[in-house]
Amino acid sequence: MTLTATAPRLTEAPVKTRHGAGFWMIAAVFLIAMAFSTVPTPLYPLYVARDGFSTFTVTIVFAVYAVGVVISLVLAGHLSDQVGRKKILIPALGLELLAAVLFLTGTSLPVLLAARFVTGLGVGMITATATAYLHELHAAHRPGASRQRFEVVSTAANTGGLGAGSLLAGLLSTYVVAPLRTPYLVFAVLLLLALAAVVLTPETVQERLAKPAYRPQRISADRTVAGYLAAAFAAFAVFGLFTSVAPGFVAGTLHHPSRTLAGALVFAVFGAAAVVQALTGRLSAPARLALGLTAQAAGVLILLAGMYLASLPIFVLGGVIVGVGAGTLLKVAIGSVTALAAPERRGESLAGLFLIGYLGLTLPVIGLGLATQALTALAAMTGFVVLMLILLGAVTALTSRRSA
Repeated sequence: MTLTATAPRLTEAPVKTRHGAGFWMIAAVFLIAMAFSTVPTPLYPLYVARDGFSTFTVTIVFAVYAVGVVISLVLAGHLSDQVGRKKILIPALGLELLAAVLFLTGTSLPVLLAARFVTGLGVGMITATATAYLHELHAAHRPGASRQRFEVVSTAANTGGLGAGSLLAGLLSTYVVAPLRTPYLVFAVLLLLALAAVVLTPETVQERLAKPAYRPQRISADRTVAGYLAAAFAAFAVFGLFTSVAPGFVAGTLHHPSRTLAGALVFAVFGAAAVVQALTGRLSAPARLALGLTAQAAGVLILLAGMYLASLPIFVLGGVIVGVGAGTLLKVAIGSVTALAAPERRGESLAGLFLIGYLGLTLPVIGLGLATQALTALAAMTGFVVLMLILLGAVTALTSRRSA
């Protein structure tokens, strides 16, 4: 009896250690995967110069990526609840590695469209799965502990990765040979390391023997999460702005064509988002929501002022403040939806959240790209800002109704 009573205690510490190490490995995997998705952002001016792409063409290339994400979220983003996290993450990273190979084969528009679409398919499978995986690894490593570490790390890996990819690509494209190849070679190696990390991490979901009939992802109509879905839409809309047409605005309207600057600008936006997510852990959810709404509204107005005044410092300041607002809104949305979801539907609920978020990443930016065909960049940006203010007002109304 003594031996059987002590055996579990002998294995408990190593199991917890594996989950603790796995938590940080999956965080690194998440960061690498999201960073790869923004590698083309500072390179778009090079593609424009090399192949004569217009702003609208860049918007289409970006939109194809977002369409890939949405399709993937609808068809596969929720399946890790049934088959396990690793069985979704491994093929998703394989898709990103395939996209890197496609980028290396050429710079023509069909190749770029195919590579961005495949990237989107991979990212759509990764976002909800990695977020749910981190939540479960954190809970297994620290049972009963606060979710604060999970919320900070998961959102920082997501948004921080988006910024890091652009910065690294901007630097590599400026200071190394073959600027349209070297960034993808570097990330191909990182993605191979990420695949190895997933293989070594313990699984947290037991695969169901009797699987339910397949169905695509559904979006919850529950009023308790409607405000958070709208908040995710608003946050991703400004993220989409900076990962698509904003570098072109800086190069054209503001007359600063540096690729390093383009990457640094995107990094500043997403870096601000990641930092504020780490610093607001002690704030209540309502206080974080108020901060996010206020900062994003102020930030888009400052961005617009920077364009009208042709002032890079004002535009960058607006970008940083927008990043603070969007990062805070995204943290509130992820934390609230994770807390409200049943454990067996956590991946599905997060997939629904990211589905709405990536619609926000896509639709406003496509509208902005279309507007630049008929209007000046200033007029198109003015319309985008008005849309954001209306949307933030809707988030305020929906979340206030829930609180009441």
